[in-house]
Amino acid sequence: MSAFTGVRAVLFDLDGTLIDSAPDLAAAADQMRVARGMPSLPFEQYRPMTGAGARGMMAVAFGMGPDDPQFPAYREEFFCNYAACMTQQTRPFPEVAELLAQLQQRGLRWGVVTNKSERFAVPLTQQMALFSSCAALVCGDTTAFSKPHPEPLFEAARRLDLTPAQCLYVGDDERDMVAGLAAGMGSVAATYGYLGSNADTRSWGAHAEIKSPLGLLQWLAPA
Repeated sequence: MSAFTGVRAVLFDLDGTLIDSAPDLAAAADQMRVARGMPSLPFEQYRPMTGAGARGMMAVAFGMGPDDPQFPAYREEFFCNYAACMTQQTRPFPEVAELLAQLQQRGLRWGVVTNKSERFAVPLTQQMALFSSCAALVCGDTTAFSKPHPEPLFEAARRLDLTPAQCLYVGDDERDMVAGLAAGMGSVAATYGYLGSNADTRSWGAHAEIKSPLGLLQWLAPA
């Protein structure tokens, strides 16, 4: 397809799209194993499951699913560990800072729509200089719904005083594309994030794919 037209703002998923938080998430889970006398696992085992949050980390660390009676307690322990370390190794992906600068030079605003809860997303973004120009932050518990429901994207558009059609949504997970398409936004799959080896991005229905953050610029029509 040709470049998107009429775009006034770009909305991004957070983990796996703008920032690489996998090292801190993995450390929080692995700390639980070590505390129980279990051997540490290689980071490479955790990384592909980062996009699934606590559910993914507990699956790797303990083979535990959400239906396990111990899961709520383990999840809260994981959350506490993560809160204590969430900015230690987390960094923006390469090219992200340049991309955001380029968007602003083009007169485009940008924001974040994440399933990360406000408990973590607000302090994390406040501690990273990258987000000083973020015009809207919608978290997994900001509205009554989280992605793949489109309501968080609608909320971001409202905060920017734009229609959904004036927004582009970029994410690295199928639920991001489901939400973006349901919201009526141009939807771009970021394939440089935490995709597992079995991910088939072509089945997501995205309008476009990018292999690096700066690849987004080719999909934006000149102002």
